[in-house]
Amino acid sequence: MKRAFDLLAAAFGLAVLALPLAVLWLLVRMTSPGPGLYWSQRVGRGSKLFPMPKFRTMRIDTPEVATHLLENPDQWLTPIGGSMRKLSLDELPQLWSVLVGDMSLVGPRPALFNQADLIAARQAAGVDGLRPGVTGWAQINGRDGLAIPDKVALDAEYLRRRSFLFDLRILVSTVVPVLTARGVTR
Repeated sequence: MKRAFDLLAAAFGLAVLALPLAVLWLLVRMTSPGPGLYWSQRVGRGSKLFPMPKFRTMRIDTPEVATHLLENPDQWLTPIGGSMRKLSLDELPQLWSVLVGDMSLVGPRPALFNQADLIAARQAAGVDGLRPGVTGWAQINGRDGLAIPDKVALDAEYLRRRSFLFDLRILVSTVVPVLTARGVTR
């Protein structure tokens, strides 16, 4: 049931958002050199790598590390990158990853390929068996402000509690943090 819901919601979302997605892509292209989309290597189900699309919010010469590891991350943002990140608009292309089965609407956020500490902690907790999500239990309970052990604990709690109704609760609860940029550091 979860996969069927993901497929229907992602297809519907991509169809409804086609024009706004095209406008956002064009804005990225017009305000900074480089592609409109950035394909980030992320860790998915079973710790396998997959390419995850995002609207590009950072300059093309940005080091490929988690944003919080950059010295002065703001220097790497494109002119519209900060606004796109605060409103999570850069995440919308991930509906494609949901459609093709690399991601789910709800699950642990996919780690960067080089976040060895997070990957190992998720493997130890059994969380790596889940399909990563566009949003998740940890996302609505702290987002960027969570330390890795806290994030993994929330991911493990999601693993124990997961159900269709819990996913719906998380999806509905995602709206307020996204609209208010609560928990976003960059």
